[in-house]
Amino acid sequence: MEHHPITLHSLVPGLNQLPQQTFYALLAMLVVLAFAYRATQQLEEARAKGTHLTPDRGLTARNLAELLVGGIQSMSQGALGEQGKPYIALFGSFFLFILVSNAMGLIPGFVPPTSNFNITFALGVFSFVAFTIIGIRTQGLGNYIKHFAGPVWWLAFLMFPLEIIGNIFRPISLGMRLFGNMTGDHLVLEIFTDLTKLVIPVIFYFLGAFVSLVQAFVFTLLSMVYVSLAMGHDDEGAGHDHGHADAHDTVPAVAHGHAH
Repeated sequence: MEHHPITLHSLVPGLNQLPQQTFYALLAMLVVLAFAYRATQQLEEARAKGTHLTPDRGLTARNLAELLVGGIQSMSQGALGEQGKPYIALFGSFFLFILVSNAMGLIPGFVPPTSNFNITFALGVFSFVAFTIIGIRTQGLGNYIKHFAGPVWWLAFLMFPLEIIGNIFRPISLGMRLFGNMTGDHLVLEIFTDLTKLVIPVIFYFLGAFVSLVQAFVFTLLSMVYVSLAMGHDDEGAGHDHGHADAHDTVPAVAHGHAH
């Protein structure tokens, strides 16, 4: 007999008509918006009192938000330099939404939307659209298309289709990586919870929390790398292009290593 666990989605009248992954994705979005609203409210209150340069006492939404923004800003600075400042909000939104979505798998009765490929692929497509628009805005449409031909003109006929295919495959790669890791983590947690009930599942909850954080970090880092590649290819010299080609090969590999 097939086991159907009771979830929050199945208990909410009306909303249970939505696909399960859509319901939890909307819930994650509401959590992120509520957190952002509360952090902004606390910051405005501190500004009104003239204490906005001093951190709040204890664990508050404002302190967590400032920690998040500081971490994302450091990552962006390392990957993009000063050019990354306008996109900190984009990267922070990716990180926070994925982290909240992943963490839902640790709460009984909740299912992480990132364990469904429709959601992770949509995130990958959004990242693809974002870095494509950023690349075109930074370089212009002509130069952006031109960089797919590579630094050696007589290999353009070979490089152009390969680069286009690789570029199009990126959202699939981002979605598959996140989907595979979160599905595996959620499945392992369910299995050991059903088998042992106590003690051992606690270990996997800690492991699940770590995986949730790492996967949000990896997706955000790879999005930064792709934005860097979209912005960084220009005609200043072969050495510049070669440096970004090295980043394309090594950084995703390192990030993928952290994912496992």
